[in-house]
Amino acid sequence: MNYLNGTIPPSIYNLSSIQIIYMFQNNLRGTLPPGLGHTIFPNLETFVFYANQFTGSVPASISNASNLSKFDIAFNKFTGKVPSLARLSNLSCFELDENNLGNNEEGDLDFISSLVNCTNLEVLSIGTNNFGGVLPKSISNLSTKLKGIYLYENQIRGSIPVGVGNLINLERLSFYANLLAGTIPSSICKLNKLYGLDLQANELSGNVPSSLGNLTSLSNLYLRSNKLNGSIPQSLGDCRFLIYLDLSHNNLSGPFPKQVINSLVHLNLARNQLTESIPLEVGNLQHLVFLNVSENKLSGEIPQSLGSCTSLTTLSLRENLLQGTIPKSLSSLKGIEDFDLSHNKLSGIIPNYLGSFPFLHNLNLSFNDFEGAVPIQGVFKNASAVSVVGNTRLCGGIPHLRLPKCISKQSKRGLSPKMNLIISVSCGVVGLVLVLLLALLYRSRKARALKSTSGSSLGVSLLKLSYGDLLKVTDGFSASNLIGSGSFGSVYKGVLNQHEEINVAVKVLNLQTSRASKSFISECEALKSIRHRNLVKLLTACSSIDFQGNEFKALVYEFMVNGSLDEWLHISAQEVGRPANLPKNLNLTQRVNIAIDVAYALDYLHNRSHMPIVHCDIKPSNILLDNDMTACVGDFGLARYLRDAFCPSPLYESSSNVIKGTIGYTPPEYGMGGKLSTYGDVYSYGILLLEMLTGKRPTDDMFKGGMDLHNFVITALPERVGEICDPLLVQIEESSSSTNPRSNRGNHAPNDQRKRVVECLTDIARVGVACSVATPRERKDMSNVVAELSLIRDVLTGTRMPRENL
Repeated sequence: MNYLNGTIPPSIYNLSSIQIIYMFQNNLRGTLPPGLGHTIFPNLETFVFYANQFTGSVPASISNASNLSKFDIAFNKFTGKVPSLARLSNLSCFELDENNLGNNEEGDLDFISSLVNCTNLEVLSIGTNNFGGVLPKSISNLSTKLKGIYLYENQIRGSIPVGVGNLINLERLSFYANLLAGTIPSSICKLNKLYGLDLQANELSGNVPSSLGNLTSLSNLYLRSNKLNGSIPQSLGDCRFLIYLDLSHNNLSGPFPKQVINSLVHLNLARNQLTESIPLEVGNLQHLVFLNVSENKLSGEIPQSLGSCTSLTTLSLRENLLQGTIPKSLSSLKGIEDFDLSHNKLSGIIPNYLGSFPFLHNLNLSFNDFEGAVPIQGVFKNASAVSVVGNTRLCGGIPHLRLPKCISKQSKRGLSPKMNLIISVSCGVVGLVLVLLLALLYRSRKARALKSTSGSSLGVSLLKLSYGDLLKVTDGFSASNLIGSGSFGSVYKGVLNQHEEINVAVKVLNLQTSRASKSFISECEALKSIRHRNLVKLLTACSSIDFQGNEFKALVYEFMVNGSLDEWLHISAQEVGRPANLPKNLNLTQRVNIAIDVAYALDYLHNRSHMPIVHCDIKPSNILLDNDMTACVGDFGLARYLRDAFCPSPLYESSSNVIKGTIGYTPPEYGMGGKLSTYGDVYSYGILLLEMLTGKRPTDDMFKGGMDLHNFVITALPERVGEICDPLLVQIEESSSSTNPRSNRGNHAPNDQRKRVVECLTDIARVGVACSVATPRERKDMSNVVAELSLIRDVLTGTRMPRENL
């Protein structure tokens, strides 16, 4: 992870004792020497050259490196066939993805059969190459230790072998974008650890196997763009932690099954033959971000319950047979960005509330039977963002829509000139009186408006506050209102309206601090275009001058009454020795809920926003808690957009001045000048999770001499996890187990409860450790973290049996 150019000096190849060599993420070029693994580096164990510019073929001599455990040359320009690997019995990780390997012909995948002898193999990744031929059945005979198989984006033909069910430890299976045909084998249901299954963009046919419902750990299921038919199996509802489901672009029929609705975040059923109505149960998906059921045969009305899906950013119901009006309940979808109701049989007026959605940039209402005036505010101001063609009874709107003017009922009846004069004069008088009344009531009206928008990002455009306003609401930025301080400024509590008592948090930037102005701009840029229930809500920004003529910048947020997570986990220096201010108590369920909230927020930033965002400073003091203990991620002063949304490795952001974040939470690659990536946030999240578990900061004095929080937890797994947990947490759980009547049902209930708690603590520790490993590419994706922690929560609360009983 440097900026090294050129070729590798030949003298390096003389170091025959080398066992481990890492040269990944540079700009090195050249070819690999023919004797690699034999006469060159005969003792080789780890060879990681991914993300360079190497060309040529993979040396056949590599098979002689009998000690080789990890071989990773992904993201280069290698060509040709892959040699036999039969002698590499210690091989655990083999990654060739993103090269030009293979010739799109039979025999390209012969090396897979040679991997049968690699009994320790855990990862096989050969995606995005030019491998052709039939998928060999020998893939079913690979190591049962395999956790991930990635064969995506090749030209592989044939069918998925039935024997793939033998690979019982598989967690991820990705065959997408190949030429695979036949049916999906029901033997996949044996893979009970599988949480990612991606078979999209192939030529698979037949039914979606009902046995997929046995994959109770499944979180991601992608079957898009195949030739599947039949109905959507109700058994998918048994996949209780399924959060991404894409069955679009198939030939599926029957109803939209309400049984599949659990905790989905992304649901795409577009381009099928689904019938009947959209089930009311869709309103239970409070975290749903993406819903597309377009190009089906769905009928009935748009369910009122859809208004409960307040996290929606994309909603497409186009090309169905929907009738009725647009429900009033949809006015709660304030975060919607893309909204498509075109080509249905909808009627009634276009609701004005659509013009109040701050992020809506694509609204398609065309080819329905809407009538009346088209609104002119919000998205309706932009003719390129709105389509209303094919609605013959619409009128008004902005001129660019080229609709006829609206005609009042009185004009249609043809009133006399005298009556028109009377009406005109009367209207003028009434209008004047109304203007005067509105002027007198302006302040109270404004206060109510501020209150109604304070919970949403609408406040960005409506709240206009000066330096003087903020000085007043914070009582002159008094010390008594100071609630925190950070690298770039201080945060004060304020009351925007003394009468209504609308509490806000005002972050005043210290512009004498280096990069404070850039932090202000970063935070505005990041928060103006994103919205999620687990992100802090920015109400407005103030860029002005103070009464002495100095530059002044501040950000105004919704006030979070329960403060930061840091305050709940640690006793501050000011509180030591003061019994009245003992640290606040968080039980295990509350901590898991908070961890899930933060994971949802990061998953949205990394995978669901219009462009991936890296937060760069995940830590307890930046996790804020509202009145019902819902966690929100705050402080986007270091946040950065990633330019390439589709690059699967940390290659996106190149900077010689990489943001470091906070010591203890910053990933090790940033400290070595590494490039910004979502993997960095995952590392910080892993440390945060371990801190919530142990109650120890990563900067604790005990971590020295090579020991850190990550290794501290690893050394305790799995038998001694209870010993390293936050003593306060253990005390709370033991107290709860002994006093909760529900935990004492039957003679063994307390023991069962304790067993569940220990198992959950162990699983949480494993997730935290997996997120905070040193190698970026080996860290978890936040979507999988959400699924795993949700599973842990259900086991903890007793709504799901422990793993060994499933």
